[in-house]
Amino acid sequence: MKDEIKNAKHQQLDQFRVDDKGKNLTTNQGLTMAEDEFSLKAGERGPTLMEDFHLREKITHFDHERIPERVVHARGTGAHGEFQLYESMKEYTKAGFLQNPNVKTPLFVRFSTVVGFRGSADTIRDVRGFAIKFYTGEGNYDLVGNNFPVFFIQDAMKFPDFVHAVKPEPNTEVPQASSAHDTFWDFIANNQESAHIVMWAMSDRALPRSYRMMEGFGVHTFRLINEEGKSTFVKFHLKPLLGVHSLVWDETQKIGGKDPDFNRRDLQESIDNGNYPEFEVGVQLLAEDKEFSLDFDILDPTKLWPEEDVPVKIIGKITLNRNVENFFAEVEQVAFHPGHLVPGIDFTNDPLLQGRLFSYTDTQLIRLGGPNFHELPINRPVAEFHNNQRDGHGRQTINTNMVSYHNNSLSDNTPKTVSEKEGGFAHYQEQIHGSKIRARSESFKDHFSQASMFYNSMSNVEKKHIIDAFTFELSQLKSKDIRQQVVNMFGNVNIDMMTQVAQHVGAEPPKGEGSKYGKISPALSQENTLKKSDTLKVGVIISEGYNADELNTMMKALKDAKTMPEIISNTLAPVKGSDGKEQFPKRTLLSTDAVLFDAIYVLGGNKVDDEFKTNVYKFIQETYMHYKPLAISKFATELLKPEMNGQPGVTIGDEKDQYPSKFIADISLHRHWDRKINIF
Repeated sequence: MKDEIKNAKHQQLDQFRVDDKGKNLTTNQGLTMAEDEFSLKAGERGPTLMEDFHLREKITHFDHERIPERVVHARGTGAHGEFQLYESMKEYTKAGFLQNPNVKTPLFVRFSTVVGFRGSADTIRDVRGFAIKFYTGEGNYDLVGNNFPVFFIQDAMKFPDFVHAVKPEPNTEVPQASSAHDTFWDFIANNQESAHIVMWAMSDRALPRSYRMMEGFGVHTFRLINEEGKSTFVKFHLKPLLGVHSLVWDETQKIGGKDPDFNRRDLQESIDNGNYPEFEVGVQLLAEDKEFSLDFDILDPTKLWPEEDVPVKIIGKITLNRNVENFFAEVEQVAFHPGHLVPGIDFTNDPLLQGRLFSYTDTQLIRLGGPNFHELPINRPVAEFHNNQRDGHGRQTINTNMVSYHNNSLSDNTPKTVSEKEGGFAHYQEQIHGSKIRARSESFKDHFSQASMFYNSMSNVEKKHIIDAFTFELSQLKSKDIRQQVVNMFGNVNIDMMTQVAQHVGAEPPKGEGSKYGKISPALSQENTLKKSDTLKVGVIISEGYNADELNTMMKALKDAKTMPEIISNTLAPVKGSDGKEQFPKRTLLSTDAVLFDAIYVLGGNKVDDEFKTNVYKFIQETYMHYKPLAISKFATELLKPEMNGQPGVTIGDEKDQYPSKFIADISLHRHWDRKINIF
């Protein structure tokens, strides 16, 4: 009987089963389409046209595929802060919040991963979102960026395709928050404009140590417009004052199990402790008449402007100084949109940006229930808003005027528009010539030069990490053919890199000579970033009878260096030192892990058992294997392998030298890549 019911249900569902393989591509109305790669534009480099029903249908369906979770950037956290200008930008823009260095502009920042669902881990290999809502006196301005300066695709038409490919495979919903699967790499191999960002995604940039140590980029080329109507092309940058630092791959996987909230916890605790995250805001400026002066198209979102060619001008600082009080009301309900502008900032014809201008509003309509998402407290501007919009789901404003149309005489034709000279927003009057066309500009077709530049710019350690990342990702693929396609594709970036990868993933080495593009941009390597000890977490392991003088000396040095030391012991019970005083551990050796700290100091004591030694040795081994600073007192040297002694970043204490200064110097360097790790 059960089998009969089951078979009847299968027959009932048969009419809905569709196999798209071998079929022509159509719209949802059954219209066969001649093109599915490019949005409809006024000329190859012109703006996207509103009449592009195919783009709108495709993106509308994509935007509504998740309820209520964000389709992308679902996993995130946020904080409040302020922006203060260093110097007036009046020469370039009339934007009010970029005029007076004495004015502080309130803001909200949301950091996020892209691929994973809300319940995924923070430390996955992924692009990170870096979105800012500036609450200015002229209205909200949203800078919706990432921690990479480039994106996977050049045209918004392909955004649903990219996300479908990188999301878990539809038959299994596996893997979660990972690009290491067949559909993602099949997309990459057959959409080679993604080459540049994949190099970033396989690099350490995809594994940020902290949101506080993560660079941000506006990705797209925008315009600044000054009072005279002069336009200047601009790219936005956000540079952390702590430098740009990353985890290593083995750490990320272990942290994902030990503390999946690692990055959001780090941000929240830092603000609670008064270690406010700070980012300097920079701009790259390019005069209108220099639009074609670089060796790539500035409207191509898969290209960056090398800082050595177009320097970053630092114009101000963002400080995050307040945590959210209700995660849902603030972090989940915040609604960003690159189309939220103020006078003095405008768009370009970047085809990815043009599509986002439609997509973001459409997304908020379904995710937040209707057209009044701007009235939620986190989204509400500090500037007053008045228009003829009325009613709708979630309406909070009580409009008392009977007039809700324009033109009118009953309200003296108000609310009224304001001329551009009086501060009203008017779009930049760019001259447009071109036929309606679905095509890609020839100037967008170089996919490998900047990908090669990125790899050329890496240190040897960073290059090895990229090779290891490709090896890991491709090793997860079921399809040998896709592995070979990827190896062949990225042979165009660097032949030696992919020859090494091929050896590990069962593929043939790529043929040809590879890229001859030899340009280097030192700004792309994290080896050239700022290195500080500030706010780094140091685990301090003690046991009964520890040397109190040594602990006090080291703790003072660690605090003076602005690190964040935490006492760890066997239990949370008070631990008595040589001076008879007690320390109160914050963690136990079983409730925390070495991967959650930036450095480890093992002081030990004169009363240690085998369990303590076993657990401490695990901390030492893990810290050493991840190239992190390690300090060992004379009490604990028996736990140190002889081969570790004298290795970079390993400090051994003795009675003559209490060694805190060397340990602090080691911590400031973050990692010690010259260390030999083949001793285990």
